[in-house]
Amino acid sequence: MNDKPQLRQVQHPVADVGAAVEFYAAAFGFTEKFTDGDRYAALDAGGITLALAGPAEDVTGGVPAASIKVPDVAVAVDAVVRAGGVVVRPAERGSHETRAVVRDPWGNALIVYGPA
Repeated sequence: MNDKPQLRQVQHPVADVGAAVEFYAAAFGFTEKFTDGDRYAALDAGGITLALAGPAEDVTGGVPAASIKVPDVAVAVDAVVRAGGVVVRPAERGSHETRAVVRDPWGNALIVYGPA
């Protein structure tokens, strides 16, 4: 992995992952990269991933969030706090990676994620 943080995906919480996959395919032609049952689906949105999070994977409380891939989640979360952000959910191991949810000083949710 590149050592520089990268905006890799935007997460959208959805009530029905399958229906959301169908909607984004029909409306925009986005194709599935992979699906994890009714928990999560990753769609190719042209250079960035649209991550559809079902209720079991919604870590942001129902709000869309940019997801930033980092080499070390703990280090990145510490940098966010030092820069004036706040931790919403501390780092935790998820189904596919380690992730934390933070907010920038303007209240925008961000998912910081990296290797499990």
